[in-house]
Amino acid sequence: MRVGVGSGNPVKRRAVERVLESSRGVDLVGELDGDPTTVAIESVPVPSRVSEQPTGHAETVAGAENRAEAVLEAGEYDLAVGIEGGVAGFDGADGCFLIMWAVVSDGSRTGRGAGPSLELPTDVAARITGGAELGPVMDGVLDTTGVARRGGAAGALTAGRVDRADALATAVAGALGPFVSDLY
Repeated sequence: MRVGVGSGNPVKRRAVERVLESSRGVDLVGELDGDPTTVAIESVPVPSRVSEQPTGHAETVAGAENRAEAVLEAGEYDLAVGIEGGVAGFDGADGCFLIMWAVVSDGSRTGRGAGPSLELPTDVAARITGGAELGPVMDGVLDTTGVARRGGAAGALTAGRVDRADALATAVAGALGPFVSDLY
């Protein structure tokens, strides 16, 4: 089974690996009529065709959908995975939240899933709503570089209790629903 992840970011690839290479993932690959010993997960850098800092659920989902679609156009993949992080508000909750969405497609079926949402600190949220991108803002807050390619904002905001790959893996696992459940 050949799986394309629509990004060159190693954290996004690691999220897919965590889902497909876990004991549940082995069962999942079997349910997808694949050989769990021959799962190849490849990074496929493709554009999201949304803004660098997606705002709102609609734009974030669109970015994930665009990435999955671009993977299918880029090569012969059994599954295409698009993952996109963004920021959004929620009805009934004050503040700005880090959100993440994943889309899985085989060209005829598509599944969507969301990861956990984390409230951003007020000063970070103000910079994001002012037009800044979360990754560079977090780099500045933490006085480092490349946060988005490591534990991510999720890791920083939870003191490592939830790292970015784990959070994204939750979204990917949810997006696999139509491929593993007869309820769809």
